[in-house]
Amino acid sequence: MMWSPSRPLELLVILRLVLAATLFVAALAPASASSPWWEPVARPAQDSQINVTGEPFKGTDDQGRVRGFVDAHNHLMTNEAFGGRLICGKPFSEQGAADALKDCPEHHPAGLGAIFEALVTSDFDGHDPVGWPTFRDWPSYKTVSHQQNYYAWLERAWRGGQRVLVTDLTSNAELCVIYPFKDRSCDEMTSVRLQAQRTYELQAFVDKQFGGPGKGWFRIVTSPEQARDVIEQGKLAVVLGIETSELFGCRQVLDLPLCSKAAIDRGLDEVHALGVRSIFLCHKYDNALCGVRFDSGVQGGVINAAQFLRTGTWWKTEKCAGPQQDNPIGVAPANALIPASAVAPAYDPAKRCNVRGLTSLGEYAVQGMMKRHMMIEIDHMSVKAASRTLDLATRARYPGILSSHSWMDAQWTEKVYQLGGFVASYEFDAEGFVSQAASTAALRQKYGVGLGFGTDYNGVGSHPSPRTGVTYPFRSFPDGPLVDRQRTGERVWDINTDGGAHVGLVPDWVEQVRRLGGDQLVQELLGGAESYLRTWSGTQRWTS
Repeated sequence: MMWSPSRPLELLVILRLVLAATLFVAALAPASASSPWWEPVARPAQDSQINVTGEPFKGTDDQGRVRGFVDAHNHLMTNEAFGGRLICGKPFSEQGAADALKDCPEHHPAGLGAIFEALVTSDFDGHDPVGWPTFRDWPSYKTVSHQQNYYAWLERAWRGGQRVLVTDLTSNAELCVIYPFKDRSCDEMTSVRLQAQRTYELQAFVDKQFGGPGKGWFRIVTSPEQARDVIEQGKLAVVLGIETSELFGCRQVLDLPLCSKAAIDRGLDEVHALGVRSIFLCHKYDNALCGVRFDSGVQGGVINAAQFLRTGTWWKTEKCAGPQQDNPIGVAPANALIPASAVAPAYDPAKRCNVRGLTSLGEYAVQGMMKRHMMIEIDHMSVKAASRTLDLATRARYPGILSSHSWMDAQWTEKVYQLGGFVASYEFDAEGFVSQAASTAALRQKYGVGLGFGTDYNGVGSHPSPRTGVTYPFRSFPDGPLVDRQRTGERVWDINTDGGAHVGLVPDWVEQVRRLGGDQLVQELLGGAESYLRTWSGTQRWTS
């Protein structure tokens, strides 16, 4: 049909009808016609794949509870700690994986300069220092000096069901002093401030990929209400914690404290303003606040020697007053750290408890944390210190007690639950995790709580070793996402052969746990987010 110039009005009407119909159809089009909310609009050109498909679950269940896995103990920014050269690589970079996932310069050309890695793992054969795109030797489940928390790997953990991440800002001044490679201050609190800043920068980096401020999946939260809102949106609630050996400079030398109540108050106010909501009062070395739970094996011997160098005192033991015990002390066979004139003490195996408990300054710090509604981590405290902390919390009816990675005597578990606290087990090999979970299952049922895990990535800890049994792709729970093998560059990771090489393999490890421990254990892990938030909410509501 031909249109004549004498019919312009009819043409205009038809064009308007066509436009209206087009807009109507567009309004009815499914959301999948545009980019899904969980996929970024932009990534760095060279980056890791996620290899998880399906929309992250949102909202609450029919009882109003949030769901999700809780990593209660991780260290996103440890590459900034220990002088800045102990953990190689960064968790993010505007230039992408090729820039972020690089080995330390002293590890080139054959990894033989990785002194710390060699000493801790007893692997003196070196490694291929090349990261992107081949990743031949790292990260691996055995590494202690390579980045395991690249942001895209963490994104995979979130997509796989994780909804809470506690990232502990950490450092150790003496390890920094001893280690020959460094490019920044060894002061622990200086490092804590920098790591907090980098964590906020990571949030902005993720937001940029998703279209602007507040739009990303990585959300730093400072209240349980914020955390609940984030989780209900299907995103990851990130909580800042601190795990250092000399909190606020509270070192002790020859039993003399080098900090004051005023320093503790200033420190608590500062870190609370930074967004920190949970704190370890002591870690690895006895300090002016509390005595520590010992390390065992060769590592324990080395740490004891480092404590001597830092404080002028060795660990001291006594018979335990109750059933709880500290770990047996490790002895290094030959320790080049200490002067020849210094002789490490011999330890009576019948005396398993640290003589040091919670000091008067430590009690002041506990009360200061309560006043500020902060959660108190009792892992790494000596039995004596943990006992006193639990007594103070019991008298005050304070629920804010955490055990985040199996560094507490397990006999304290019911006490923590009675207070309203939260307990997470270390991310052991699947067999070990299932066994530990079974040992406390009756208590979780009694108190109606879920379970968390602490991965300790970038924390110089051990990680799950390879174990066969996972078939890819899989769903860790009935309505969970589809998880396939993880690919970064040319490297494909498989939990069966690679173990817990990096944080992105958390969903794969959960599948190992499910196959050994059953669907019910995974449901308890999915209940971890609600239980963690209840502990935090109780802490926030507490009144003296």
